[in-house]
Amino acid sequence: MGTNSLSFLFLALFVLLIFSAFSSGSETGMMASNKVKLRNLSKGTKGAKRALKLLQRPDILLSSILIGNNFANILASAIVTIIMIDYFGGNVLLGSIILTLVILVFSEITPKTIASVYPENFATKSSWLLKLLVIIFKPLVWLTNIVSSRILKIFNVDPLGSASNDDLNTEELRTLLDEHGDLIPNQSREMLSSILGMEELTVEDIMTPHAEIIGIDITDSIEAAQEIIKSSYYSRLPVFKGSIDSVIGVLHLKESHQFIEALEEETNIKDLLSETTFISQSTTISTQLNKFQQQDNNLSLVVDEYGEIQGLLTLEDIFTEIVGKFGAARAELEKEFLKKKDGSVIADGNSRIRELNNFMDWDIDEDGSKTINGAITDFLDQIPQENVCLEIGNYRIEILKIEDNFISKAKIHRK
Repeated sequence: MGTNSLSFLFLALFVLLIFSAFSSGSETGMMASNKVKLRNLSKGTKGAKRALKLLQRPDILLSSILIGNNFANILASAIVTIIMIDYFGGNVLLGSIILTLVILVFSEITPKTIASVYPENFATKSSWLLKLLVIIFKPLVWLTNIVSSRILKIFNVDPLGSASNDDLNTEELRTLLDEHGDLIPNQSREMLSSILGMEELTVEDIMTPHAEIIGIDITDSIEAAQEIIKSSYYSRLPVFKGSIDSVIGVLHLKESHQFIEALEEETNIKDLLSETTFISQSTTISTQLNKFQQQDNNLSLVVDEYGEIQGLLTLEDIFTEIVGKFGAARAELEKEFLKKKDGSVIADGNSRIRELNNFMDWDIDEDGSKTINGAITDFLDQIPQENVCLEIGNYRIEILKIEDNFISKAKIHRK
């Protein structure tokens, strides 16, 4: 052993430690890489394509990396032993301690930290050498995988199942947007989150309630019909006789001139109206959006299981749910929900809980009643006869005014 050159041994040791550092960093970089980012990089980077292909079989990739890493560390240990015996009086224990510290600092902690900070960059640049390692160690990998696969079966683990881990459900994708979407403009992030929530919302959540439906009553004066048409926020309006329960059809505002003329001349107006469509209040928003597209229609009346009209839904309501309220609509909310200095809100009893939650960024339960009046009545299991104060979840509600067995004003404060 005396013929060995000390400089050659140190050079070999240095190369092995570099290889060990590469293996450790590559392992962390490949496993910590965001596959979505890699797919995006793969459109113009061959390294990202190679990394994605290697990650399709993580068992083979990990086996190749670990074989190479262990080979380098064991061979480095052998070289240190030779150096300590031949040149430093046989103090092998000291050599083992020094080597352990060097491997920990320079071949484990440092490269793994760098790889964890820049995983996609590390994975992309190391993929070509990793592919070469997979080819070189293929016989050994095949042999070790035969044994490891038997062990994995005992624990009911499928190595190929890691590919499905990249699939995100709606809730996970929304969480990803909320927590890691800083590079996406806030308004766009809110819109994407609203779209993802469409599967959970039903038309009952965003419809205009029965009592608030605005339409044209042909039993009223022509001037009243003209005023409703003039001030309408929607492009279509329901036309009824006496009440919305006696709906005749739906008027498109582009036909409003002929409609008014027909009313003045007392001629048949049905030819100017489109057929009324009805939808169940349990229909999801996403389903109804598809129906609006298929039917080339943007207004439907919402009915319950008994066929009684409960509200009205338009395409504009769905778009407003996605993009948020604009200008005048936002100003109306500010009038509807009066914010006080103590953080409380004074609201009408018929105000919708969902709109209050969106306006104040609160989380009052929306699963039951949709209005403040309904929520209070359900909680008390009766119609309150006097002003009372109650707590629903984390919210303190004080009834301020009751009119005709209906809560007209309430003060709400989050605890």
